Amino acid sequence: MLRNIMRRMNRDERGITGLETAIILIAFVVVATVFAFIVLTTGNFSAERGKETVYAGLQKARGTMEVRGGIVVASTGCPSGCTVDSISFQVANAAGGDAIPLDPASTNNRTVIAYRDKTVVNNDMTYTVTWITGNSDTLLEPGELATVTITAASNAGTIENLVANDRWTLELQTPVGAVIDITRSLPAQLGAVMQLH
Repeated sequence: MLRNIMRRMNRDERGITGLETAIILIAFVVVATVFAFIVLTTGNFSAERGKETVYAGLQKARGTMEVRGGIVVASTGCPSGCTVDSISFQVANAAGGDAIPLDPASTNNRTVIAYRDKTVVNNDMTYTVTWITGNSDTLLEPGELATVTITAASNAGTIENLVANDRWTLELQTPVGAVIDITRSLPAQLGAVMQLH
């Protein structure tokens, strides 16, 4: 009889099964907690990176100027031997944008104009600024309008080599904003003053 009681006790494993179940349940809870922590941390990190990207994009957009109107090319020696003398265009601040430095004499934190055509590359053209509207400082602020002029006399070996049908590009590179690309082609016959659209 004692043997039968001992056998029954050995077969009854209800306590051990409950303990194993409790251990497994605790393991699942720990794993789920760690996984949730990782997901939340990754989500916060991604949200911060997204916010930084949006702010960088806004800063770039707010530091951008735009070309207003057409591009005016002036030539000398027309009608027989026309030579491009200057390129002029008007710029304004993009809507709601930040002030943009437009001082050609500055050595740092300035707007740079690059020129390219089929034979010439000049990454730092000399230019002048004439203010149409503004408060006479060197910053292009909202509501102000300025004329930028590039002359052949101050940029030897560049625009004076342009002839009829030549295609050329100016790139306005502000310290913060987007690069403005102005690409135009000269007409089939050059005149003293030409407006290119």
